[in-house]
This record gives sequence, structure tokens and C-alpha cells, in this order.
Amino acid sequence: MDKIRVDKWLWTVRMFKSRTMASDAVKGGRVKINGAAIKASYNIGRGEVIELKKNGFYFQFKVIELLKNRVAAPIAITCYENLTPPEELNKYNEWFVGKGGIEFRERGAGRPTKKDRREIDGFKDDWFDVEFDDES
Repeated sequence: MDKIRVDKWLWTVRMFKSRTMASDAVKGGRVKINGAAIKASYNIGRGEVIELKKNGFYFQFKVIELLKNRVAAPIAITCYENLTPPEELNKYNEWFVGKGGIEFRERGAGRPTKKDRREIDGFKDDWFDVEFDDES
């Protein structure tokens, strides 16, 4: 296989949870190939550099292997080379730390009520899922 659709490749190497999300990211201009905006139907080949904006962070990947089907994460990471600058990776790692951690709840407080759960979810959404729009 010499070429594959960019949205399908992003999904197969687990950059996005679904192909629809990958397609929407491409349509939204958050994915570029060699610095140029593309469409979801664009066919990529080996050696091309993909620039991806996700959660306000900029990632760069070089395509090494093209896949037809979605694969396990350990296999997926062998299909691209991460060219993201170290300072951007450090920013991402600082943001990501604690995102999936266990929340502390006082002993004997019991299960959160529906109102408590909504407050917790609102706090998490506001705090962690920030979409940065600064184009620099």
C-alpha cells in the first residue's frame, strides 16, 4: 500500500478515538501536511510530516508505516516518528499529569449526590479540557 487517507491513518495509529473525530479535526484545519491545510480525503504516503493541533498543543509526526486497520498502541507507535519539539512535549506532559488521577473524598462523606457530581464534572471540564486558540 503506497497511500492512505489521512483521517483513516490518524485513526489507525490511535491519534483519535474515532475516524469521525479524525475527519472533523482535518476539516477544522487542525491537521496539516508539510505545513499546508488539507482535506480528510487527502492521501498520505511514507515520509510525509503531519502537524496536528490537539487540546491546544502542536504535535509533529513523520509517517513511517501505512496501516489499513486499527492496531494496538504498542504497534501503532512504531508507525510514526514523533518530531514534536521537546518544549511542546514538556508543556503537554505538565498539562497531562493528574488528568486521570483518583479524586480525594473525605472518609465517611459517602457517595456524591447528583448535584455534587455535576459540580465535580463542571470543575473537571473547565479545568482540563481547555481549547487554546492562540495561533502562534
